[in-house]
Amino acid sequence: MPLRRVLAPLLAVLVLATACGGSSGSDDPATALKTAGQKLEDTSGVSLTLSTDDLPDGVQGLKSADGTVTSTPAYDGKLGVVTQLGTFSVPVKAVGGKVYAQIPLTPGWSELDPSDYGAPDPSQLISSDKGVPSLLAATTDPQNGQDIRGGTDNKEVLSTFTGTVPASAVSSIIPGASGDFAATYAVTSDGELRQVELSGVFYAGHPANTYTLVLTDYGTSKDITAP
Repeated sequence: MPLRRVLAPLLAVLVLATACGGSSGSDDPATALKTAGQKLEDTSGVSLTLSTDDLPDGVQGLKSADGTVTSTPAYDGKLGVVTQLGTFSVPVKAVGGKVYAQIPLTPGWSELDPSDYGAPDPSQLISSDKGVPSLLAATTDPQNGQDIRGGTDNKEVLSTFTGTVPASAVSSIIPGASGDFAATYAVTSDGELRQVELSGVFYAGHPANTYTLVLTDYGTSKDITAP
């Protein structure tokens, strides 16, 4: 059999494999993170979920969040918190620099300081100086990672980037953070940040744990008012 007849199908396979591969290897990590941060700063709002499966024992802290955050800045959703009395999913609104919650066994809405529960002001989660964009900007030594599937029903192919984030940036989201944190960011083909995984010591004196943040529905608008 002529050599060219053997090589032709092999070359075709190689071309197809290259075309189907992810884009992470060709993306400049620093540029990709800068673009993702800017898109998050520029959007009118997003839907977000935040969760951890390994909150250390004995910690009074943030277990989860699920809601809408806007550029107002404002937030409307729920926070899952672990306290000395148990775990609670609490309706929360944050607007005008104040945070309100429907605290169990307490009628109506109460103003509170979320740092008392190891939680951030959720209205600031997409702000440039206290939110996720500040994590992206503070990330050092960003590197390309492997492509993954994510988004709604895992329909999106996401480029991932890894790096290190100092506690000075992370503490604006989880106030008790200390030391350095390992970060993995997942970004869509059009530059939107879709997922963040942060691992490190969020609660001083306790073992490290991991938080996962998922951001969807860029461009969301919602009129959020104080209760």
